[in-house]
Amino acid sequence: MALPRISADRLWQRLMALGEDGALPGGGVNRQALSAEEILAWRRLIDWGAGAGLKPSTDFAGNLFLTLEGSAPQLAPVVAGSHIDSQPTGGLFDGAFGTLAALEAATAIAEAGLTPERSIVVVAWMNEEGSRFAPGMMGSELFAGLRPAEEVMAVRDADGVSVGEALKAVHDAFPRIARRPTGFPVHAYVEPHIEQADRLESEGAVIGVVSGIQGKKTYEIRLTGREAHAGTEPMARRQDAVKAFAGIAARMHEAMAGDPLVKFTIGRVVVEPNAPSVVPARVTFRIDLRHPDNAALEVFGARIEEIAKAGAGACGVDIRRLVDAPSNGFDTGLRMAIGASADRHGLARLDLLSAAGHDARQMASLTRAAMIFIPCRGGISHHPGEWAEPAHVAAGATVLLDLLMAEAGVSSKQGDER
Repeated sequence: MALPRISADRLWQRLMALGEDGALPGGGVNRQALSAEEILAWRRLIDWGAGAGLKPSTDFAGNLFLTLEGSAPQLAPVVAGSHIDSQPTGGLFDGAFGTLAALEAATAIAEAGLTPERSIVVVAWMNEEGSRFAPGMMGSELFAGLRPAEEVMAVRDADGVSVGEALKAVHDAFPRIARRPTGFPVHAYVEPHIEQADRLESEGAVIGVVSGIQGKKTYEIRLTGREAHAGTEPMARRQDAVKAFAGIAARMHEAMAGDPLVKFTIGRVVVEPNAPSVVPARVTFRIDLRHPDNAALEVFGARIEEIAKAGAGACGVDIRRLVDAPSNGFDTGLRMAIGASADRHGLARLDLLSAAGHDARQMASLTRAAMIFIPCRGGISHHPGEWAEPAHVAAGATVLLDLLMAEAGVSSKQGDER
């Protein structure tokens, strides 16, 4: 009996088919967390998994699991995958590649007639992106016990729908699939993903062996002033929230300018009442701060808070810390196995740090974890133009298959003996 092999054509066709759920007219997808479009995607994944004998289940957090049962199911399973939710104008590969590569690897093992010792669990984590419900990575954080459930369930989207309400709609759509605890022992976790940068492409590498993920802090800051008539209120008496914001934003950018490794973004600004002849009373803005060095991340985070407080002037200021995720490293043994697999298959590889956040950060707090990167064209991601070459997609899944066979106890000799 032949050893398992990835079906590159099937994997690619499934990536394209999944892109139909939430497809945008000009390309790309809008498949946000816990949406009707994601429910459609769940149905596809469950059907595809069933064809290979994978059993679906979910948990309180709305994570989807597809399990290829092992001969010793009492042992902690090997988990692999990523997420299938997208940004409002997302691409076909972010998250989806990782989940479908894991599904393809598990399917290849099943089709070869092999039974792993440990179960293999394919996962699609709930709300990695944080585009509908902020902040993201809710499913993996709940799985890892890093956030209180009641806090997550209370978060609302722009239409006032809570995570709890949206989760109920998803669970109601799948009344027959099994429920499992949120959080269970995991032997190892591997997450394939597009790089979302261009180092692999620019250096001619196909496989990225990810050393870790740089640290990240996010803030929501609200400046509260007072509405007034734009034509009558004296300038000296105004409590203008936009004026305060403009000064704070400029000083924050200046404070971040000296370190080439820092990444600082003010990505969302809401002005109220947002009327042309009214002095703005409130500005709420979100900050994304990242740095690979945890000590530097703390220093820059403290500086952000100092600047916000000092620059509020006549306005009140409220600072909420949304995410505080230090840099993490990935398991050395798994990284070595990824590199060895790439070498065996003649795939050029590169060791690199992930500048973007992923669910693997949360899993690294629970178990041995690793990531496999493949190139994406031009480093473009979170955009309809996001693209990965079919050969690279297959290469990443092939390396993942090697890891799953080793970690789950599928012997390279097992296929020859049958």
